[in-house]
Amino acid sequence: MALSISGQGPRGRGRLVLVAVVLVVAGLALAGALRRGPAPAVVITSDHEAIGPATTITAHFSEPTGGLGAVKLELVQGERSVVLAERRFARSGPFSLLRGRVTAETDLTGTAGRKAQEWLKEGEAVVRATADRMAGPLRSGAPVVVEKRMAVLLRPPSLELLSRQHYVRQGGSGVVVFRVGEGVARSGVRAGATESLSFPLPGGGPGERFALFAVPWELDDVGQVRLFAEDAAGNRSELPFVDLFKKAPPRTDTIDLSDDFLARVVPAIASQTPGFDASGSLLDQYLRINGEERRAVLAKIAALAKDTQAAFLWRGAFLQMPDTQRRAGFAETRTYLYHGKAVDHQTHLGLDLASTEHAPVPAANSGRVVFAGWLVIYGNAVIVDHGYGLMSLYGHMSAISVKPGDVVAKGQQLGNSGSTGLAGGDHLHLEIFVQGKSVNPLEWLDEHWIRDNIANKIKLP
Repeated sequence: MALSISGQGPRGRGRLVLVAVVLVVAGLALAGALRRGPAPAVVITSDHEAIGPATTITAHFSEPTGGLGAVKLELVQGERSVVLAERRFARSGPFSLLRGRVTAETDLTGTAGRKAQEWLKEGEAVVRATADRMAGPLRSGAPVVVEKRMAVLLRPPSLELLSRQHYVRQGGSGVVVFRVGEGVARSGVRAGATESLSFPLPGGGPGERFALFAVPWELDDVGQVRLFAEDAAGNRSELPFVDLFKKAPPRTDTIDLSDDFLARVVPAIASQTPGFDASGSLLDQYLRINGEERRAVLAKIAALAKDTQAAFLWRGAFLQMPDTQRRAGFAETRTYLYHGKAVDHQTHLGLDLASTEHAPVPAANSGRVVFAGWLVIYGNAVIVDHGYGLMSLYGHMSAISVKPGDVVAKGQQLGNSGSTGLAGGDHLHLEIFVQGKSVNPLEWLDEHWIRDNIANKIKLP
């Protein structure tokens, strides 16, 4: 007698067929999902808004789920095209065919411009980025193409000098008036590596601008002081404009660091400076304050200068703190000695003014307070914006009587002198900045200098 196996009758066979169909459908659905998956994401950026002499183009590609298979960056104009960069990727590691490591994101960078592609013409070009995901047995490719249209600008912008008689001193400042053509994105004065950017000339005509500029104390080559205009593609025009340049080599000074001085200033500064590295000896800490912290503070001041008010907030010559003697001057290169050995070199970039202890400190000119508080090497300090990138700093104060945002008048008390920060005794450190660069304060204290170098070139309120 034959035995019947359970589930193998007509009904059992039907159930097996149904299960098989369900499994096939589910498998197809899973394979379809795997084959579809996310497409790569592509973002194109550039260091200039337009293509000029040499514009750096970067494409960022990403596909974190299954990885990237191939990426390409191209430049297209008319019938011509060129591949700027491309890469292909493969799985790596054990079982690389199905489960190996993949590249989830990458960048391609290339240069577009007349220097790299001589055939480029003014007009428009297309930057094209193509990305395909990693393909496999259960995953198809999914190429993505992203295009960015960019203007091609190949001619330098027009630049015309309008003001005359520019007499400039090393470490000093001045003003220049000029006219630029259409399409200029940036303009101003380049003095070595320092740029002083321009503003629209109040009451001026189309394209007329002016720049209050700084000449760094360390720059002694007038050939490096030039007017410039730059368009969105990086095309640049430059003109010399200085009629007379007076060199002013920095003076030298020597400062002895005593153990008593280090014990007084270093712990006080360390305790009020968040994140300060207080490891090592007092001398080690002092050198970090005088070096690393000094550079960080100057970078902070330069950042504040970018938020200057586009208006003349000041009037007339700047005030020197009353009844004071000048104890140290601008651009004094200091050698610091510890037990007779040179341990550091820095340059003093302001005026040290000494009077009685805790003497009232007046605002040198009218303006808006942009900083009031602890500023490491300057101790308690106040910074006043006088407009168009001109700022004054008051350091080592014992007390501060203003706050950021206050509008102050010339002569209004800002606080009191003191010996906070890197100060050897009670005094005021007065420093003048033009667009974040220290300049000689003596010029701004001189009514005749302001008349000859500022007011005769630009109409002041």
